[in-house]
Amino acid sequence: MNIGEIAKRAGVSRSTVSYALSGKRPVSEETRRKIQQVVDELGYRPSASARALANGRTSTIGLVFPPAGNHYTGMQLDFIGSVVEAAAAYDYDVLLSPSGVDSDRSFQRLLGERRVDGAILMEIRLEDDRVDHLAELDFPSVAIGRTAHPERGWWVGLDHTALAAACVHHLADLGHRRVAFVNRPEQLLRAGYESAHRGLDGFTKAAAERGLTVRTYCCGDDAASGQACVEQILRDDPATTALVTLNEAALGGLYRGLARAGRHVPRDFSVTGVVAGRWAETVTPQLTAADVPAEEMGRRAVDLLVERLDHSDAPPRHHLLTPPISLRASTGPAGVTPTADAGSGTTP
Repeated sequence: MNIGEIAKRAGVSRSTVSYALSGKRPVSEETRRKIQQVVDELGYRPSASARALANGRTSTIGLVFPPAGNHYTGMQLDFIGSVVEAAAAYDYDVLLSPSGVDSDRSFQRLLGERRVDGAILMEIRLEDDRVDHLAELDFPSVAIGRTAHPERGWWVGLDHTALAAACVHHLADLGHRRVAFVNRPEQLLRAGYESAHRGLDGFTKAAAERGLTVRTYCCGDDAASGQACVEQILRDDPATTALVTLNEAALGGLYRGLARAGRHVPRDFSVTGVVAGRWAETVTPQLTAADVPAEEMGRRAVDLLVERLDHSDAPPRHHLLTPPISLRASTGPAGVTPTADAGSGTTP
């Protein structure tokens, strides 16, 4: 079924059918109703390419989201789901591109072939050539995350600096003096991922402010790496009584490593971090954490992108979110470990 057949049955020209369906030119109400009746009888649906030619829109949003290592983590999948759901409310489809850098073929096809009307970028780096390239092209885009210079951009961000610091202060208030920090994988830190850098910055500054002895670790995005990381923490400083993590994918392994070391959570060891609430509640005991509002961030990003698409001259807008710590069951007063001492300071 095509426009020609609709025009024949409605007794009008092909161009009249095209104008009625696209709204690009006025058509009398009587003619429009006649065409719509034929469309409904035939169950006609214009193809995406035909709609794009007619109105200059694909009704598709690109989600540029590189996986963490060889797979998407649970939190990343939550973000993907939130964007898809929010886009559907505006009648937009979502095309996923796993591009991490501007030179990726997938990213270039997304732009060069105009497959999408706009793009949402994730896993933002402090210096991100994808963000820079889209800004140079004036291509509508919104980032979930912030570059080092976010002043003129459209973005939705999480204040990892403030959230990591809040975790430190929570532990210090409970009397913990020796605390470890479990970050994202080393390759992401080297690549400049903003969440890893800003979280580390917030942790180290708050620890120095409270006079804590701390060690920082990079950890792979999987349970086995989490267990190995805990084993390393306890080897390096058996007197450690708490940790802060940004790595929800390693969370199950962190708990398993503590259990195998005979450290009961939270009696002997406290765990907190910046993790999506759904994942914080899957471990036992449930994790006291600054809950990442993945659904809200995805929705806000789509809202901003649609605003950009509908109002090309709108000034840049952004949202910086700082959710409170949700007190659950994984933190408690610092216990006395056999090798604990009274010293304090900062370990690089």
